Amino acid sequence: MKTTHPGLALGLAMALIVAVGLDLRPSIASIGPLLPMLRADFQLSNAAVAVLTALPPLLMGLLALPAPWLAHRLGLTQTVLWALALVSLATLARAFAGSAAMLFAATIALSAGIAVAGALIGGFVKARFPDRAGLLMGIYAMSLGFGSTLAAGLTLPLVSLTEGWRIGAGIWAVLGVGAILAWWTLTRQAVAPAQTGRAALPLRDKTAWAISAYGAANSILFFGFLAWLVPMFLDLGAKNPGLILTSFTLGFMLANPLPGLSQTPNRRRQTTLAGALALTGIMGIALVPGLPFVFVPMLAMGVGASFTLGMTLALERAPDAHQATAWNAMGLAFGYGIGALGPLMVGVLHDLSGGYDLPLLAMAAVAAVMLALTPRLTPLPIAAKPASGVICAR
Repeated sequence: MKTTHPGLALGLAMALIVAVGLDLRPSIASIGPLLPMLRADFQLSNAAVAVLTALPPLLMGLLALPAPWLAHRLGLTQTVLWALALVSLATLARAFAGSAAMLFAATIALSAGIAVAGALIGGFVKARFPDRAGLLMGIYAMSLGFGSTLAAGLTLPLVSLTEGWRIGAGIWAVLGVGAILAWWTLTRQAVAPAQTGRAALPLRDKTAWAISAYGAANSILFFGFLAWLVPMFLDLGAKNPGLILTSFTLGFMLANPLPGLSQTPNRRRQTTLAGALALTGIMGIALVPGLPFVFVPMLAMGVGASFTLGMTLALERAPDAHQATAWNAMGLAFGYGIGALGPLMVGVLHDLSGGYDLPLLAMAAVAAVMLALTPRLTPLPIAAKPASGVICAR
């Protein structure tokens, strides 16, 4: 059965993107609230905890690079399906981990699945709806943020109800089952053209490097604060650190679709505003820690908008789906790979200084770099090919 009606095709594409997006963050976002229990159960040092929180973004970056090759060999639909299955199985395996080695192995596996699935969403969007890239990537990013918000808000209550961390770690595999069923059910209803080629990574394109650096700075901020907001505000004496983390993920989610509401070819004002919000939020946390529900959401809004902008800029620049997949893979590889330094940097600087002033200063410097990159991000996009109205790309 072919899905040819444009409105129906767009609606199904949105449903697929939401289902996948919801699945690709809870297994990561739940780590932060669980860190004190994981540290106690597995006798992890601060350095080991920092490595555990750095593994997902690092591997999401490194393993994004083979995603275009896998999609070419297996087909985009099948590759995403297997990646989603890996995320679910690894999430369950982590919940049953009996040793630190199994905990780390499961984290590596789920990060691999997230990397591959996430790297191919951009190509899916560019192939079928190039003129709706901003809208669809905003919806995708919002879905990622909503998944993070669910994990941040519900993990600790689940732990308190079950008197253990394992249910709080493993329950998110349910979202994976939903994503697998949605992807398999909806994509098999469409007939798509075969993929006939691949594009090389745009390693010689200065704009690609600027967008990748922008994404790297964004990832450092997102993963750094996602992992350490709860321990940070616990040390500062906050009575509701889980709610503070929820305000971060909620602010991130609410900001995600905002850039997609505009189809402007020059997004400099948007990238500048996003960077300024992130920097102001960090400085507010450092200088006025007693107002977390003002400055944490402000930081999150800047990080959330810049996350969507980074993905949208790459898709708007790429001329076709193959190029979009290559640009997206490069952005994820360098963005998430360097973004792994966020949790690691906060952990190491916290150990060195005994507090969070130095880590916050370092994160403010990262936000300043992101802001300084904005003039290099927005050349006029290359003209996109028209959409085909079919919802899947092989």
